[in-house]
Amino acid sequence: MNYFAHTFETPMGSLLSVVDENNALVLLTFCEDQPQAELIFAKEFRKACVAWDAGRNALVEAQLGEYFLGERQAFTLPLQAKGTEFQQRVWEALVNLPYGETATYGKIAAALGNPNASRAVGRANATNPIAIVVPCHRVIGAKGALTGYAFGLSRKERLLELERKSAG
Repeated sequence: MNYFAHTFETPMGSLLSVVDENNALVLLTFCEDQPQAELIFAKEFRKACVAWDAGRNALVEAQLGEYFLGERQAFTLPLQAKGTEFQQRVWEALVNLPYGETATYGKIAAALGNPNASRAVGRANATNPIAIVVPCHRVIGAKGALTGYAFGLSRKERLLELERKSAG
């Protein structure tokens, strides 16, 4: 399979997007977090052909631009994240979290039918390869505190504030 990568600027930093031959988004990560980006990129694409192609990623860039302007609350991008069946279920639950709202790890675990799986939900959340579009930033701790975000709690707080401001 061939993949097509592109980097672009946003108000919160540079993003790296990668789409597959069908233009489905397989990776969206902040470039500044080099260890995270390189780890995901090396693991998922080490045996693949990856070309730089802004055109193939134009829809991703356009929709993220609208999101950061507060004009887009739902993405219509095809997604193709690689993960286990459980990870896929968690990521699907994340996509269904309403814009501008948050949920706890426990609430997501309960919605998936296993209220004791909050730690597993947290791990799946942490390995989400498609930042923002699969909104892992909307997941918070049981007591409402901002907890763990691969790209830093300050960025998580800024994303949530952007959504609250635009939703209201």
